[in-house]
Parts: sequence; structure tokens; C-alpha cells
Amino acid sequence: MKATYRAMQITRQGGLELVERQTPAPEAGEVLIAVEACGICGADASDIDKADPGLKPPRVPGHEVVGRIVALGPNTPSMWKTGQRVGVGRLGGHCNECSECRRGRFNLCRNQPVLGSSCDGGYAEMMIARATGLVSIPDVLSSEEAAPILCAGIATLNALKKSGAEAGDNVAILGIGGLGHMALQYARRMGFRVVAVGRGEDIAADATKLGAHCYIDTDKESAADVLNAIGGAKAILTTIANPAAVSALMPALAPEGRLIVLGVGKDPLPVSTGYLVGAERGIVGSITGSPFENEKALDFSVLTGVRPMIETMPLERAAEAVQKMRCGDAKFRIVLTMGDQSNAHQ
Repeated sequence: MKATYRAMQITRQGGLELVERQTPAPEAGEVLIAVEACGICGADASDIDKADPGLKPPRVPGHEVVGRIVALGPNTPSMWKTGQRVGVGRLGGHCNECSECRRGRFNLCRNQPVLGSSCDGGYAEMMIARATGLVSIPDVLSSEEAAPILCAGIATLNALKKSGAEAGDNVAILGIGGLGHMALQYARRMGFRVVAVGRGEDIAADATKLGAHCYIDTDKESAADVLNAIGGAKAILTTIANPAAVSALMPALAPEGRLIVLGVGKDPLPVSTGYLVGAERGIVGSITGSPFENEKALDFSVLTGVRPMIETMPLERAAEAVQKMRCGDAKFRIVLTMGDQSNAHQ
């Protein structure tokens, strides 16, 4: 094992810099992972912009991490072995002690680190992780393919499971990006009539290829009117944080339908209480999932052929990759690799 490793850490100016760090030793209940791939998520931009400049050393972002265990800390469960390929998502490992953990709601544990925000993440060649946050990676998935499923995949699949929609129901996906392109694939394979909602015709062909039965361009027509013409949506999954765009689509929510919120923003979402009460509609938030649920998402992806559309870039180009993601130029997910070559995969 090398004495040092490379990492992209957050600078005081909200940017990223490549540094060399001392390789740490895992403590009790932890493992040391040699990172192979780390996906770039929209939440990374917020982590970079809002990082505490007083942290020593500065924070390393990234929470779609896949690699191999190279060292085990004391009291690590025997199911984890050196050389084993594992992943870690946004939730860095539950505490097994709080009331939510005792209920088995590990994704709601409030004593777990948030990868890339409250603890160092995967924009690095090495990373310490809690054993309770580890996810086993299927052999048939490459590390680059698996990484985005640990956040974009689990988030959208779990949201669809919570939607209340059944096979044959109309389900609308608002926002066709890093999250939305996964949601379209899962929704199609779950048996829904899938309606993709976005802006511009440039995304229409991709939306159809990914599984949408139809695509609505909000620059040209009212998405709510189109959806209501086919009976309304049993579920609307929004991956964007634009309250105006979400509100414009809500009139298409069928009685007892649900709006599932994945896109996180600062501004409130205006909604009439009468609209909710009158037809028993609902709004619910959804947050990724537990390591067990993440493994289920990986298995479902393997069984149904769902894969993220990715572009790979080397670790040292992380700042460029994040900027490309910020500008909406990623199609649809960028994955950092620890080699020195970049490739495109679709």
C-alpha cells in the first residue's frame, strides 16, 4: 500500500485542487477503500460551494464511490474482506443506535456522515468508509457503470417505489438529466406508461430511447394539458428544484396521485391545500436508501438492463468535470476514474 494518495480537495475559493495526502488507517468499524470510480452528482456543486473553509484538511467531495477494500479496521463485520469490490453512496453509514436505526429505517439515521459533505468522499484514490455504509457491487457491472447507481439510481428507483403507481398507470418524469435519465429507464421496466417532461427538442430522442412512451416539450405545449388528456398522472417525479416548473405540472396529478420530490432547492413550493384535500393528492420527499436497498437497486439494474449513460474523466480533471455538470453539458453522468485516460461510454 502506498504511503500517500492523490485527492481533489475543496479550496477556500470554492474550487478544487489536486493534493497529495498521507494514507490513513481505518479505525474500528471502518475500511480503507482504493477508489476505482466516483460519479459526479449535482449535490457535489453545493458541497463544494458551501464547504467549511476552516476544516483541516479541507473536504474531499464525491458520493458515488466504487473501489476495493485494501484495509480493515478493528471489529469490522466478517462479511467484508480485503480485495472485495464495494460502493458507498450519499449516506455514509448508519449508527445502529438511534431510534430510526432501531426501527430499521437506516436511511433516516441522523448520526451518519454525509459523504463528501460532513466526511471526505470519493474524489480521491483512497477513502475511509464506515462498514455500515458499504454496498456490495455485482461482478457484471463495471465500477464506472455502478457508481451513478449508488445515488442517481437508488434515488429514482426508491422514489418510484414510493409513488403508489401500479403497472399501466401514467407516470411523469420532470427533468431529463443525471437523475431523470435513470428514472425513465426504471419507470419503463416497472410497467408504467412513461411521460418525459423537459425543455427543448434536443432531448426528445434520448428520452424516447431511454424508455419514455412520449416526450413533452414545455417550450411548445402545456405538459399539464397533455397529461390530463390521457387521464392525468398517477405520479409525478420531479428531479428539478424549480418551483414554477413543478407547480405548472401539478394540475395534471390524478386523484390520489402523488408528487415525489427529489430535486432540492431553497425556494418554497406553492400548492393549494384545497387541491390536495379535494382529491386526496399527496406530496412526499424521497431520500436515496439504505445499503441493502442500494444492493437491490444494483440487482434490479442488472436484471432489467438499466445502465447510466456516462462519460469518464480522470481524477485530475475533476474541476473541469464539475463545471461541465454545472453547465448542463453532461450527458448524462460524468464519472471520475483513477487512471490517466478518459473515455466515453453510452
